[in-house]
Amino acid sequence: MRGTALRTASALLLGITLALPAAAQNLPSTAPLPRPAPLPKEGALPPLGAPRAIGPAAPAPAAQAVTPKLPPAAITNPTPAAPGPRNATAFDAAQRAAVERVNAYLNGMGFLVGDFVQVGPDGSRTNGNFYLQKPGKIRFEYNPPSPVELIANGSTVAVRDRKLATQDVYPLSQTPLRFLLAEKIDLLRDANVVNISQDELFISVVIEEKSVVAGTHKLMIMFGVQDNQLKQWTITDPQGYDTTIAIYNLDVSRRPDPRLFVINFERMLQ
Repeated sequence: MRGTALRTASALLLGITLALPAAAQNLPSTAPLPRPAPLPKEGALPPLGAPRAIGPAAPAPAAQAVTPKLPPAAITNPTPAAPGPRNATAFDAAQRAAVERVNAYLNGMGFLVGDFVQVGPDGSRTNGNFYLQKPGKIRFEYNPPSPVELIANGSTVAVRDRKLATQDVYPLSQTPLRFLLAEKIDLLRDANVVNISQDELFISVVIEEKSVVAGTHKLMIMFGVQDNQLKQWTITDPQGYDTTIAIYNLDVSRRPDPRLFVINFERMLQ
């Protein structure tokens, strides 16, 4: 059970630039269909959850853990942008203008409270609430039956399992959460942006991160062209597994309780 819970939280921790503010009435209209996970190498154990291809989403049955407030979603499978230029001067004027819209949105954010839904590589869905305060603070609480919560206090990220009373900690500076939680950000300067694209629906920004320990992750952030609001993001891990997160029911005026961002380090010593 702990491995499943922490794997869910790790998708947020290792591959996310997380949610940006949007008006409370703007709900996510789509959730990209994660690619089927690659087949395991010969002799290797299959990944948890037996990933499979999934067609367009039907209305969720009562047994599914999908929040009733989540609007019907036309689940799509956007074609991931191919890796592109790796420096600001290589992008054209339209691409730079698109990413500047994203920068302005990030830099205008101070507080954010809302809900999220996460679609895993096997099509499974989990949801919950999050609370954000810049700089450096965020809290993700997964709804039952998941016992996981993730907390960033400004310098450290803790992943807790409430059921097992366990806690793992990581430096905030070593996670993609830093892009969201920085007081000011210039993505072309501060991140390895490999592609910027725009169609009639979305602005998509692709960030690639390479680590000797964790391998190469890609993050695709998708904004609505018409309302300039974040709709969803997709994380691709080093094995090619995709995890998608959509945000909704957002409130940019509510200041979170500071106690939400306190990490109890004594749990590590118990």
